[in-house]
Amino acid sequence: MLILGIDPGSTRIGFGLIEKNKGNLKLIKCGLLKIKSQDKGQRLIEAAESFSRLLKIRRPDLISIEKLFFMKNMKTALEVAQTRGVLTLISLQSKIPVLEFSPSEIKVAATGYGLADKKSVGKMVSKILKIDKIDKPDDVTDALATAICAANHLRTKVVNLI
Repeated sequence: MLILGIDPGSTRIGFGLIEKNKGNLKLIKCGLLKIKSQDKGQRLIEAAESFSRLLKIRRPDLISIEKLFFMKNMKTALEVAQTRGVLTLISLQSKIPVLEFSPSEIKVAATGYGLADKKSVGKMVSKILKIDKIDKPDDVTDALATAICAANHLRTKVVNLI
């Protein structure tokens, strides 16, 4: 099963594609979708187009996306929420099931501790996927942790997909 983890943002969308096979997890591809437009409306279009291309190329079986839980800056929170909505809509239109997890659920899945810092998450993601250090921004590590969370969730529970 191919699981695509997403860390949504208004100008950078982290993604991490892993393969779950008989309880083993393997990194397939990870990176950033960079949104270059300065116009807020155009950013959503650019995010939609980039994400649609990613789905067509990688063909995941499941998408795991981080819930927007809390942000200090309301303006940023609204922009991220809009992008997250676009990504969720495209996933569902593509008939790919979506799971949502809070930041603390993702951190628990990766590290065992819901308040873990970014460095700890990155270190454990590398160990879980049996790879050397991930030389990418935190958005990518967070996306991989989101995919790992979905893989663990599938192993332990019957899930309600949106």
